[in-house]
Amino acid sequence: MNFIDKARISIFAGKGGDGCVSFRREKYVPKGGPDGGNGGKGGDVFFIGDSSINSLLQFHYRQKFKAKNGKPGSGSNKTGSNGEDLVIHVPLGTQVSLEKIDENTQEKSIEYIGEILEDKELILIAKGGLPGKGNASFVSSTRQSPDFATEGKEGETFNVRLELKLLADVGLIGYPNAGKSTLLSRLTKANPKVGAYPFTTLIPNLGVLFSGYDNDIVIADIPGLIEGASSGKGMGLDFLRHIERTLLLLFLLDPSQDSIKKQYELLKKELSSFNEEIANRTHLLILTKSDIKSEFERNCDIVCNLSVSGITGENIDKLILLIIGEVQKMREKEKEVE
Repeated sequence: MNFIDKARISIFAGKGGDGCVSFRREKYVPKGGPDGGNGGKGGDVFFIGDSSINSLLQFHYRQKFKAKNGKPGSGSNKTGSNGEDLVIHVPLGTQVSLEKIDENTQEKSIEYIGEILEDKELILIAKGGLPGKGNASFVSSTRQSPDFATEGKEGETFNVRLELKLLADVGLIGYPNAGKSTLLSRLTKANPKVGAYPFTTLIPNLGVLFSGYDNDIVIADIPGLIEGASSGKGMGLDFLRHIERTLLLLFLLDPSQDSIKKQYELLKKELSSFNEEIANRTHLLILTKSDIKSEFERNCDIVCNLSVSGITGENIDKLILLIIGEVQKMREKEKEVE
């Protein structure tokens, strides 16, 4: 198990430190004035984007996270130190929601907090408790020697739902055993599991195509779709969301199957059922396994942009140039909109 894209965890902000009851003890002063210090604030809990990780795997093994409590105040008007904040690293593309319970009705609800898209981007999730006040804070003209202090407040506590949507420029779409993983290994330095049988890919794989421009191109290989994936069949429903942010889709069509046109139409149908906008996104039709010439001649019933072979490397260089050109055009359009 090395890829987890959903998690539910509990977080606890730190409790505020208690205030102190204290009176000065000095030579020749039998009972000095109050000098109890305030407590320290409880630690906050943050999420931070971390580009070095691409899964919520850590939360499979650990579900509870707690920031440090604030320290209590002490005599001589010394304030307790603040509790250390807790910063939890999450992959880019993580969406954060809080589970909340209405105090009056006890009904549960989900509140969407935000999404982390940038490296080192911080989101405050739970605030630490306020500190208690020492007795020195309660001195007034009518109360010269208060003998009480207040306790620190509890920090916020939440059950948190995390959902990861991979950040990729290009998504590879196709049926099981269409050659997606083999092609990804050709285009990038990724090393996905490859095999001549369906469902070799059980998790999304990412690879980086070095474009020669300012930004390299991230390509996502999504586990193969089957008819009915958008309604929960196979594994497609769990992973379709990982192509929601892609600029470009590559429909990888397998000539060893009955009909190229039918494959394309069924894949489009599944995408439309899941998200109409994704189905209408810019895409290229790529015939895989061009080394199977006889199958090409028999089943190629639709015009495609290019035919390639992940096995022999045929037309891989042309595909790379095609991808780079399309992605650069899409990025320029995004800049114009901004």
